[in-house]
Amino acid sequence: MAVETISVTVLGSTGSIGTSTLEVMAAHPDRFRVAALTGHRNVELLASQCRRFRPGLAVVADAAAAADLDRRLRAEGVATEVQYDTEGLEAAVDRAADITVAAIVGAAGLAPTLRAVGHGGRILLANKESLVMAGPLFMDAVAQSGAELLPVDSEHNAIFQCLPGNFSRGRPVDSGITRVVLTASGGPFRGWSDGDLAAVTPAQACAHPNWSMGRKISVDSATLMNKGLEVIEASWLFGLSPEELEVVIHPQSIVHSLVTYRDGSMLAQLGQPDMRVPIAHALGWPERLDSGVAPLDLATLGRLDFEAPDAGRFPCLGLAYQALEQGGTSGAVLNAANEEAVHAFLEGRLPFMGIAPVIEETLARTGPGSASSVAELMDADRHARREAADVIETRAKVRPQ
Repeated sequence: MAVETISVTVLGSTGSIGTSTLEVMAAHPDRFRVAALTGHRNVELLASQCRRFRPGLAVVADAAAAADLDRRLRAEGVATEVQYDTEGLEAAVDRAADITVAAIVGAAGLAPTLRAVGHGGRILLANKESLVMAGPLFMDAVAQSGAELLPVDSEHNAIFQCLPGNFSRGRPVDSGITRVVLTASGGPFRGWSDGDLAAVTPAQACAHPNWSMGRKISVDSATLMNKGLEVIEASWLFGLSPEELEVVIHPQSIVHSLVTYRDGSMLAQLGQPDMRVPIAHALGWPERLDSGVAPLDLATLGRLDFEAPDAGRFPCLGLAYQALEQGGTSGAVLNAANEEAVHAFLEGRLPFMGIAPVIEETLARTGPGSASSVAELMDADRHARREAADVIETRAKVRPQ
């Protein structure tokens, strides 16, 4: 019996999640076809993806990148249409593929992801900022459209796999869940002293011990902000309170998350630290697809370690919990301030240990506002970026040379 081909749009196809998604799809050519790809400014990689997967549409950030991509594709006889900027993103989403992979990094992913939700279909969510910034609005949009939302982040996908079959976000049925535990590798600086952390370089922060990720998310992992953002995402995805969410450090990155039940049972999802595993799960769900990743060899692993996070050296995790508890626009402010601080760190304008203070002061300056519309959230995002930039500039002036 022939399997129906499933159309897939990948928003952010040139990032780590996007490239891993296409790897999984390539292993199942009779099952999936690419409807559209978006790649910001990485024209060379996007052109290569278009040559291989022949999407109907490819989208880049601006006119110059679009002209470059179009020239490359025309020279090789690839008939993919090329568009750019916001209109291009909207056109990619409006193709209403069976599956949309939302993998654009940062606040820029909110609008196109929400637009994709409005079309229904299956949304594979890797853009955690959509829920960090606009959790209630986003989940309401999912409910209204009937979209099927599946998490791709390894931790949230693991939680999803460990939940009971009768679980729903509103939890009208008693599922017996008492706590959800997200694991964190601890990043490259677990156990470092304050003195060592003060001298951290961008290259060191981007050298994650287990995962292959982009620079921004690698820094977030090093500060534990990535885990904080994931706590907020988990709260909105699964309808959990801050008190029901816990983080533990697990340096091997083999146990991706755990769910604890009233009877004392704790269910965990284990797997290699490779994003193709959760991506394959979400693409094929409820069927299990071959991800191309080798199974675990527990005897070779030998041990799995767990410890509490060091809240003193890594305060970003606590700031994320604070934003979740405050509600309103606090998530948008947290995310914007973090993006600005990480950008300043990567450019050498802010020390590694200066990231958390910038976020903390920005949160204190702004306070939680109304978050009843996307416009209000984007206003909060812009205001927070201005405040964060001012904090960064002020700290730079008093920083010892």
